[in-house]
Amino acid sequence: MNSNCDNFDAMIGRFKGEGPYLHDGETTLIDAASGTFNLPFGYTHPRLTNKLQEQIERCAHLSSAYTKPIAEIILTRLKPYLPAEINRIWLRDVSGSGAVEGAIRMAQKYTGRSGVISLFASHHGQSLATATISGNAFRLEHFATHIEGSLKIPAPDSVLADAPDAKGSGADFITELEDFFCYSSSGNVACLIMEPVLGNGGNVVLPVAFYRQIREFCTRHDIVLIADEVQTGFGRTGTFFASTGYANALQPDIIVFAKGAGGIGIPTGGILMKEKLDVLAAYEHSNTSGANPLSLTALHETIAIIEDEQLLDNVQRHEAYLRDALLDLQKKHPSISRVRGLGYMFGFDTPSPEIAAQAIELAASEGLIIRGSRYGKGSAIKVRPPLICERHHLDEIIQKLDLAFTKLESADHAMQEAI
Repeated sequence: MNSNCDNFDAMIGRFKGEGPYLHDGETTLIDAASGTFNLPFGYTHPRLTNKLQEQIERCAHLSSAYTKPIAEIILTRLKPYLPAEINRIWLRDVSGSGAVEGAIRMAQKYTGRSGVISLFASHHGQSLATATISGNAFRLEHFATHIEGSLKIPAPDSVLADAPDAKGSGADFITELEDFFCYSSSGNVACLIMEPVLGNGGNVVLPVAFYRQIREFCTRHDIVLIADEVQTGFGRTGTFFASTGYANALQPDIIVFAKGAGGIGIPTGGILMKEKLDVLAAYEHSNTSGANPLSLTALHETIAIIEDEQLLDNVQRHEAYLRDALLDLQKKHPSISRVRGLGYMFGFDTPSPEIAAQAIELAASEGLIIRGSRYGKGSAIKVRPPLICERHHLDEIIQKLDLAFTKLESADHAMQEAI
């Protein structure tokens, strides 16, 4: 027993975080993936950890019956960052999957319909229901479920945030969407859910015209529009929510958040909605650990830190620098193409899933954590630093990416010569 305890302590104790850096006992890596979007402050933040320590010494769990007034305080903190008509909050989740399911339940109860429209290459969670509506198949290979009336639609091609057509209104996306709705559904659709940027889909930045036409479509058919901001929320795209920044034409009825809301990886999730959608009874969507004091403390303090440390300004100030640095890598390396992104949420393509996997492995050997995507045939790589990263951190990330792709292409050239 003591041996097992010693092993556990040794194994978990070898990992130590410090801002954007992870020490694994042997090497130090800079995390350009922000964990899985859940580390906007990196692995540690003294102000937040001190608040959590104070709370855990008081109590780590409370029934949600006691925490509803605290949720209202958090809503007040969030209101300056929300679309005008979103004025209600539901805090009973500790994950994005749970919060997305809660939002779907709201839409279903409000409309009396069941179906969900979602996008190809979207990701909305890993529970059975949220995996079912996500625009991929590999998570469902051995499982089956169905939400009556649901369908998936294609997403437009990704664009650079500052490309000439990114904010244009000329493209007609709505005709195809109307055809899908007319010919592929029975009209039993409660909601349309979409990520403002398709994160797991390879960081697909959608044209503003698409958001606008989606909003018009949902209004015309009385469909609830849900913005899944689990990845894009809490400053990731340079505004607190993408729905009030680059994607403000979306004008969602519901916003779902999680991941970055916990600051340093504390599990939390929530739903923000218009008053008319505040229809669920407490028992209709809840979680034993939902609205626990640690999550609430992390959520409240995360908002305060984003404000006090002016992290939105930090991301906006460095967005163009990061984009230009990645575009310079694209010019230098034939294995890098289609750089795109917003804020601290960028991605690019490689020629194949195999090359993407090699690049990720080589980057790790250089002390850099980056992530790929199994969506879009798995050839995309995502670069999404913690929001606290300054220019010298970005320079380090770019330098290590450059080294990784130089090694990758040198090895490929040597192999071609040998053939």
